[in-house]
Amino acid sequence: MPLGIPKVPFQEQAPLLEGTLSKTRDARNLHIDFFFTIFIEPYASKDACTAPKGSIFILINRLYRQRLLFLGEEIDNEISNNIIGIMVFLALEDYTKDQYLFLNCPGGGIIPGISIYDTIQFVTPDVHTVDVGLAASMGSFLLLGGTITKRMAYPHARVMMHQPSTCFIPDSHQTMEFVIEMNELAKMRDAIVEVYVQRTGKPDWMIYQDLERDIFMSATEAQEYGIIDLIAVN
Repeated sequence: MPLGIPKVPFQEQAPLLEGTLSKTRDARNLHIDFFFTIFIEPYASKDACTAPKGSIFILINRLYRQRLLFLGEEIDNEISNNIIGIMVFLALEDYTKDQYLFLNCPGGGIIPGISIYDTIQFVTPDVHTVDVGLAASMGSFLLLGGTITKRMAYPHARVMMHQPSTCFIPDSHQTMEFVIEMNELAKMRDAIVEVYVQRTGKPDWMIYQDLERDIFMSATEAQEYGIIDLIAVN
């Protein structure tokens, strides 16, 4: 599992499971089948456990079932797709239960990160974002994107924000491609600034100025800036 979450063995009695799945396929059961097929079975290790007779062992992430999601590494397409799929499924299963996204993230791709941000805004449940270590670059953008009044950080967590960048290095034959990429990057930068303005209440000129360089903040400073609402305490 790319999200770095421990998988906890969960036991189901075979007759009970088979009886449940053999019932009339209403919408809820279809969602359950989809979840088991996409998010549980592919992550079962061949030697993860030994199944005695009469029982079926399914490796299931119990934290996901409690609406607890973790992002603990650099964001790429695979991780983004996994988080989006789980959030959408949990929202379809029960839209009345809040979801929690715990962040210890050094950043990552712009498009995968914005995809997670848009999903947070799309799903019906409120999404709590929690900075447990470092929320840097796109990680700070996701921290910012949680439901307002439900964004928090641990007391010693850090936040870092800066402008988007590209690794495109042009040569004499790639001038046009470089110009196109720079234009696209400028559009993404404007979109990111607009989100910061809307969700922090800061003027756009201040956001543009602050994004020009790496800015590290403590939890208290991030709260004053408007990136988070609360500092987690006992």
